[in-house]
Amino acid sequence: MLFVLLLVVYIIILLGNILILLVIFNNYSLHTPMYLFIAHFSAIETLNVTTIVPKLLTNLLVKCKAISYFLCMLQSWLYFSLGTTELILLAIMSIDRYIAICKPLHYSTMMSGIISKNLAIGCWCAGFLAISGPSILMLRKTFCNNIINHFFCDSSPLIRLSCTKTLIIEFLNVTISIIILFSSLSVIIITYSYIIIVICKISTVSARKKAFSTCASHLTLVTLGYGGTIFIYVISTNSRSLETNKTVSVINIIITPLLSPFIFTLRNESVKEAIKATISRNVKIALSSKQKGCILGK
Repeated sequence: MLFVLLLVVYIIILLGNILILLVIFNNYSLHTPMYLFIAHFSAIETLNVTTIVPKLLTNLLVKCKAISYFLCMLQSWLYFSLGTTELILLAIMSIDRYIAICKPLHYSTMMSGIISKNLAIGCWCAGFLAISGPSILMLRKTFCNNIINHFFCDSSPLIRLSCTKTLIIEFLNVTISIIILFSSLSVIIITYSYIIIVICKISTVSARKKAFSTCASHLTLVTLGYGGTIFIYVISTNSRSLETNKTVSVINIIITPLLSPFIFTLRNESVKEAIKATISRNVKIALSSKQKGCILGK
């Protein structure tokens, strides 16, 4: 039953994010920096879930729940690199919303197509480079035990398996976590403080509601993403909390990616209209091709 449930959830996550990617790239009206960042976020979520869930599904069906050394190291590196990229991207998305709401006349120049693309690429590069150091150090470690007390190759259970000293890796992990988490979170807090001040000054209720709605989905993802990540990798680091960390990891790896496509679509009128237009266009194409086939058959 757990396998079926997780499989259904995994398929929904894949279909939801792929739908968002297709809708954004097939609708010219959505070719703006905000939706470019949403597309990158959906791609990150898809890759991150695919890094963990397929192996988890396999382990639910087999007796020998094993993973090779190489795949374990690769899984750990990809998971943390993609997670770091996601946190940096959330900070960039808050800057985008700040410019759009607080400096609308300068938006086209400050957040042009080239700048937004470079920012998105920079998020990927920074995320993967930030995790390279600890990952390389982990590859040089030898392990006294081969039983991981987790459902994926997380850093804490891997460090506990090492026969040699891990102070440098632990220091790097904590330092990078604090720098990435709190620097990006600080950017989000500062930008949204200015956004709230500007929105409160808007005279009409409808305009205020529209401005808040453009930020609501982003703030929801920030709350979900940062809450679990800070709890696991900053607040709760001792061995007694490992079982709790597993539960919170499920929220980060499965629940948040499951909710994000619905958050982006249900709270965004432009995306909903684009989805309706895409479905309507595809239905018309299918019906026209069917009619042509009937005529040819006759």
